[in-house]
Amino acid sequence: MTAVDRRTRRDDAVPVIDPEDFFDRELPSLFVVRAADLPTSDDLPLRTLVVEVDERAWCLRRDPFDRFSVDSVDTAAIEGLRTDERIVQVRLTAQQVSDLVNDQITPIGMMTAGALDLVNGRIGHLLDWWLVLRSVLDGVPIYRPGSVDLPDDLGRSFTLDDDPHEIRAYLESAGYLHLRGVFTADEMARISADMDRAAPSFSPGDGRSWWATLADGSEQVVRMQHFESHSPTLASILDDPRFLSIADLVGAGHTVDWATGNRAEALFKPIGVASGISDVPWHKDCSLGRHSYECCSLTVGISITGAGPTSGQLRVIAGSHRALLWPSLIDTSKLDLPDVALPTDIGDVTVHLSCTLHMAQEPTETPRRVVYTGFRLPNEADEQSLAANRQRLKTSREGAPLNTSQVSATSSTSG
Repeated sequence: MTAVDRRTRRDDAVPVIDPEDFFDRELPSLFVVRAADLPTSDDLPLRTLVVEVDERAWCLRRDPFDRFSVDSVDTAAIEGLRTDERIVQVRLTAQQVSDLVNDQITPIGMMTAGALDLVNGRIGHLLDWWLVLRSVLDGVPIYRPGSVDLPDDLGRSFTLDDDPHEIRAYLESAGYLHLRGVFTADEMARISADMDRAAPSFSPGDGRSWWATLADGSEQVVRMQHFESHSPTLASILDDPRFLSIADLVGAGHTVDWATGNRAEALFKPIGVASGISDVPWHKDCSLGRHSYECCSLTVGISITGAGPTSGQLRVIAGSHRALLWPSLIDTSKLDLPDVALPTDIGDVTVHLSCTLHMAQEPTETPRRVVYTGFRLPNEADEQSLAANRQRLKTSREGAPLNTSQVSATSSTSG
């Protein structure tokens, strides 16, 4: 087992969660078992949460003594609570409850899919309770300032000729890497030309590209999926020992065998985007769900052009992969974890773990081109590693066991 293999669930062992059993029995029990790890009012402000599922409703609250409880609520009384600004209310289906408990989806994932029925309160109020849920289910404390140690030199970069043990230790601790001079300027120029040739073959709504509207009203493709099929140079690079050696640095058996077949995406980062998804704000790649099935995958950015403060550089929050935080929509200025810029030259590579908070700055002076690809943990379940993780969960924090129907023997087999 390695430090970046954080999987604790598997797709072939996902239990069906009964909402009544979960809210009436399991969750109250977990609040008692995990009481020492639960956040105080000083750690995390919480509004009372009302969860409606079909004809049942439950009220989740923390009292003035920082004790958590779950109480059944008469659905006839729900209407009277809808205007109470101290209360957050959400309607869930039984399947959504099961998916939330099993870490198949997050509130961010539900919102992105247009499936979040938030009756009262804001998404941030619900995310605070999601942190509580994940903490008690997974035996992971919610992040507290100062609880993550970091390397001294957060701006350090490496080459593939550097000591692989140092590179691995840095990635495990910081959650990202900057690798200098991995590919040549000539290779990057050929891929850039391939991007120009391929762009006209994509169109809005084709299901394989993203588009943005620029300030002048024009539409531009900003992300081309399956780009390896459009660029012989990129296809060659993806099988090149220089690229494949990046996965070997981690020592966890990462593979390029993506289930979707979408091995690489070529991104244009234009200046003056007025609408559309081009420069994604702070997020973890597992923000939609499935952290405990797939993390940590390695996201690899190949710098076709250079990137800096005015040309769309990547930024990361050091150590955030080891912190239970909001997976998106987070105000990073309120974190004590450092915000680190990763400027790159042509042919450089950035690597970040899939649960490291990151974002791309908006280009203001020079557009950027980059290819994103990566590696995921292997299809075959590593039973020894998963068993170690399960044992850690069951005995974490004062040796109190978690309910095994909730923390099941599960790690992703689908990438």
